[in-house]
Amino acid sequence: MAVTDTNPKARECQLELMRRASTAEKIGAVRSLTRTVATLSRRALRRRRPDATEAEIDRAFVELHYGAELAQKLLGDA
Repeated sequence: MAVTDTNPKARECQLELMRRASTAEKIGAVRSLTRTVATLSRRALRRRRPDATEAEIDRAFVELHYGAELAQKLLGDA
C-alpha cells in the first residue's frame, strides 16, 4: 500500500479525471511532469556545482539518470 497524504475523496477525484482524459491530455500531462522533473534535477545539479559549465551540467544529468556509459557514448570526453 502506498503512503499518501492525499485525502481519499480527492484522490478518487484525481483518478476519475485521469480516466476521463483523452490520450492527448494524458500524454500532455506526462510531458509536463517529465519536463518539470528534468528542470528540478538540473536545478539541483546546478546548486551542487555552481561553477560548472552547461556542458558539465549536461554530462552530470545524463550520468545521473542514464549512467556514465551512455554519457560517454553521447558526449565523449567533452
